[in-house]
Amino acid sequence: MLKNNTYEYVEITDFAAEGKCIFKSEDGVIFVEGNVAPGDIVDLQVVKTKKKLKEAIVTKTHKLSPLRTDPYCIHHGVCGGCRWQHIDYQHQLKFKRQQVIDHFERIGKIRNVESNQIVAAPRTEYYRNKLEFTFSNWRWLTKEQMDSGQTFSKNALGFHVPKRFDKIFTVDHCHLQPDPSNTIRNSLHHFANLKNIPYYDVRFNVGIMRNLVVRTANTGDVMVIVQFGANNEEVIAEVMEYMHKTHPEITSLNYIINLKGNDSYQDQEVIHYSGETFIRETMEDLTFLVGPKSFYQTNSDQAYQLFSVAREYAGLTGNESVYDLYTGTGTIANFVARRAKKVVGVEYVEAAVQDARRNSELNGITNTSFFAGDMRNIMNESFLETHGRPDVIITDPPRAGMDQPVVETILKAAPDRVVYVSCNTATQARDLALMSEDYEVTKVQPVDMFPNTHHVENVALLVRRYS
Repeated sequence: MLKNNTYEYVEITDFAAEGKCIFKSEDGVIFVEGNVAPGDIVDLQVVKTKKKLKEAIVTKTHKLSPLRTDPYCIHHGVCGGCRWQHIDYQHQLKFKRQQVIDHFERIGKIRNVESNQIVAAPRTEYYRNKLEFTFSNWRWLTKEQMDSGQTFSKNALGFHVPKRFDKIFTVDHCHLQPDPSNTIRNSLHHFANLKNIPYYDVRFNVGIMRNLVVRTANTGDVMVIVQFGANNEEVIAEVMEYMHKTHPEITSLNYIINLKGNDSYQDQEVIHYSGETFIRETMEDLTFLVGPKSFYQTNSDQAYQLFSVAREYAGLTGNESVYDLYTGTGTIANFVARRAKKVVGVEYVEAAVQDARRNSELNGITNTSFFAGDMRNIMNESFLETHGRPDVIITDPPRAGMDQPVVETILKAAPDRVVYVSCNTATQARDLALMSEDYEVTKVQPVDMFPNTHHVENVALLVRRYS
């Protein structure tokens, strides 16, 4: 019972959105963050109240849930990346599938959804092909570090502490990306400290060492991008030459001089230092060139599973005209092209469209065409008349989902089937509700792209209703 804003000896009831857990009390639902699991017996302290919703933290654990397992990472509890390491993987999968069903029923008003069992990841560690690390002179120290009596450098190279824009904890070993990611990061961190190169201060926007991107491909290619916060030619040359000589495993070495107030670099010039200007990813017999600014699914193994489901749901016989919306660098478009009559890819970013065309050419695919611009403006009647109305539309929007005008554009195009690939089932369900008068959801397939997190990818097949 609630006493002085505390609950004593209560059981965590279930999982909730965004990786949180809940305790269903007489006073309403209490959302609990942190290292908790359904079945834990705990004491709670309410820290925030919003109308009937409350947020709490665990102040004492009396009994651990049988759903738990031992976390494998030394940074678990500090890092916000793999927050579910302490949850048995099979129970993670059950919740993710249930989350898809709940979103479809509650948000999309789609009842009796037949959701297949989630496609589990073959690897729950070292599955990512891209990570970004931040340099900072505002290092976060754990309580154990502060209590140790040791002296620690103020410099950190690692990840943001959750909910802190200015605090970075040093990553000693990350279990998300395969070697040589850890070796490269730790080597550069050691070198920059040894040379006393100033780490970036995000509060005052000063410093030289700013950001590190490591991309590892399933071909063995490795791309590194070092982002500098000041145009110090001597230091930049020293750092880049060190990386070049010390790490021959890097096949594409690049850097960026970013003087802006944030780390985003899509609008910045990428300066090529050594090796090739791209890395190669393969999928079936296809090869995709991935540049410094190219988007590619960050779990290559599960991307193949995701795209295979999308291709199956498209039901291609070789005679169909396919539109691929939010095509990016044309990965899905090129993946399905050999089973279609033609594929038209539409993407907002011109540079991505250029990559898509290059990937078609590289793989000898001649039945694709790609167009850059706002989908709401491009896919007008004139465009449909010129390129033909689609038999199938595949759409893979960002987490925000599709704008209503894009949904209306799809409805006007009136394809027989729509294959909706989503990384956010809440916005997917919202969009499907807007299409429910004209289309029926007949198949749903979740895919676990990000083990040990609450995130889930999902593919839904929509079939046009005919009166």
